[in-house]
Amino acid sequence: MTTEKYEVPTGLRLLQILTNAWSWLFLIIIIAFFESWSWITYGRTFFGNLYNLQSVLLTATQILMMALGLTLVIISAGIDLSIGFIAGLAAVTMAVVIRALPELPPVLSFTLGISAGIGIALVPGMINGWLIARLKVPSFIGTLGMFGVTRGVAFLIAGGATVSIRNSTAREFGNGRVFDIVPIPVLVAVIVTLIFHYLLSHTRFGLYTYAMGGNIQSAIRAGVNTTRITFMIYLMSAFTAALAGIFYTARFSAGAADAGEPILLNAVAAVFIGGASLTGGSGTIAGTVIGSLIIAIIQFGLVFIGMPPFWQFITVGLVIIIAVLIDQSRASLARATSAGAAS
Repeated sequence: MTTEKYEVPTGLRLLQILTNAWSWLFLIIIIAFFESWSWITYGRTFFGNLYNLQSVLLTATQILMMALGLTLVIISAGIDLSIGFIAGLAAVTMAVVIRALPELPPVLSFTLGISAGIGIALVPGMINGWLIARLKVPSFIGTLGMFGVTRGVAFLIAGGATVSIRNSTAREFGNGRVFDIVPIPVLVAVIVTLIFHYLLSHTRFGLYTYAMGGNIQSAIRAGVNTTRITFMIYLMSAFTAALAGIFYTARFSAGAADAGEPILLNAVAAVFIGGASLTGGSGTIAGTVIGSLIIAIIQFGLVFIGMPPFWQFITVGLVIIIAVLIDQSRASLARATSAGAAS
């Protein structure tokens, strides 16, 4: 074994930089593409238009809300397939409660609706945590089962139909603007995102989450209460999914049992684009924010240029595959660097 300091070859170092920063590069490329397309086709800016910018941010907000909790789950080497219908459960529960209390002031019925929506959404979150942390059920199986349960309960509560509401506070919350510029849901999402970033980056909870994803047996030997941390992670995943459902009901003045189903794929994509690994132990909230923006820009941009809606699913699916391939390349590069240093 040589004692000389190992120097990573320039080509390998460049590849590492590219694979680590690919989401930022991809964001710049798609912004440049849609901006160029808008100038060439219409002779005007795309992102300089306030309506377009607000629409992209609102779309990104709903994806981000579901993706925040999912980021914690994936960093801990798990998966939560139930969040799509947990969001729907919260959405219809909130709508049903508001609709059942027409005699109350709008702000009070809105508050009770939010409380009921979050409260009922935490139940499947707790069950997920109990199944995975206590009974050691694989997260894929446990949350897939809860996917079916919450789906059925949400449709039962909604009576199989969309539940429309008339509530001025909900309408203002979902569609209002701060200083006529920043949508209120975006402002709320920024606050929630900063809290999650702090939890993951500056607390023992975040440190233990990374440790569990890296190697859970090592985390247990180090004294980490993995049962409690796992329970908290799935509870927080249900909480952010509930927020996504509440934003939906407030924005569209209606609760739908399948409100969160189309967002699940986008949330998974956002987390992986943001740098989370399939094997756990890596990922950041900042990366998930970038991933959510990329998906939102793709969705809105494709509609803007007149592409049929189903192209959104194809594009997002392809982006997920690219993200996974880059994740594998990143792992291979790390192994190559380690092997070179050890030789």
